[in-house]
Amino acid sequence: MSTLFNPLELGAMTVPNRVFMAPLTRCRASAGHVPNALMAEYYAQRAGAGLIIAEATMAMEGHSSFWMEPGIHSAAQVAGWRLTTDAVHAAGGRIFLQIWHGGRACHPSLNGGAQPVAPSPIAITGDEVNTPEGKKPYVMPRALRDDELSGIVTGFKKAAENARAAGFDGVEVHGANGYLLDEFLRDGANQRTGPYGGSVENRARLMLEVIDAVSSVSGSGRVGLRISPLNSYNDMIDSDPIGLSSWLATRLNEFRLAYLHVMRSDFFQQQRGDVMTPVRANYQGVLIGNMGYTGVEAATAIARGDVDAVAFGSSFLANPDLPERIRTGSALNKPDPATFYTPGAEGYTDYPSLSSS
Repeated sequence: MSTLFNPLELGAMTVPNRVFMAPLTRCRASAGHVPNALMAEYYAQRAGAGLIIAEATMAMEGHSSFWMEPGIHSAAQVAGWRLTTDAVHAAGGRIFLQIWHGGRACHPSLNGGAQPVAPSPIAITGDEVNTPEGKKPYVMPRALRDDELSGIVTGFKKAAENARAAGFDGVEVHGANGYLLDEFLRDGANQRTGPYGGSVENRARLMLEVIDAVSSVSGSGRVGLRISPLNSYNDMIDSDPIGLSSWLATRLNEFRLAYLHVMRSDFFQQQRGDVMTPVRANYQGVLIGNMGYTGVEAATAIARGDVDAVAFGSSFLANPDLPERIRTGSALNKPDPATFYTPGAEGYTDYPSLSSS
């Protein structure tokens, strides 16, 4: 396990271990998508992570996908997030904010009746979205015009400025799981022509423009990117996920990212393959693996050089002291899916640590 607890140079900072906390949307924000004291308590409990990557956070107003997820586009939200960053830093932790646009996964019921936007007019099928009126089918999105995309880039840039004002150590651009940037990247959702469609270079254009803009305000080595080339969540697919991963990993070497965060598999097993090997072969920066790793597998993968760190999701939710439990070989609490998205402390801040159990 020693490899998990070696320090790691991560862009502009050094982190003390390689057990990272993956972004987990838990819908505990207050009205107006404002982060609150309960969220600050939750993140501070997990400050032992080498890096906390905070949950998917609305970069701009009017693009909610989860009803009670936080935002970073208003002064109240910046102040609310400051509660979290102050608490995490006081506990000795480091925290990035994942900034995000829901794309076609948004719903009119969550956004004042506004139609969601996407690269192409293709709706999510086979799933429903939670709204104040109960579960509803996803709706047909409106295809964004090319002349609207600069506004998306500007929105992400402003979100990064706000994240810095809120005290975050950096930001992670959410390019995964079937949200807007991923929708442009993968050809199953992007069937447009012109400069943002067709070739892999064109489909990646919006994502790369966002990274460039965000880096200009966050600073060198304070921006990460998350991708999920295989994940079919939100009705996603790509005709060549391995080729896409290889191309993107190479192209990202032109940016001084803090890290590249790769979800290695598919929640629903509709697509299979090894994307980690081609990414490792082509990307020269810090690589974070994610999805289904045990502590032992994570340590082995780092020792082999397959990845530099591993991000843990639901196991970090259920175990606020996960690094210590892994280090000591202690038993893990089991996460309770019934409370993943419910309001309040239950299933959120009440999981016991070793010192309290």
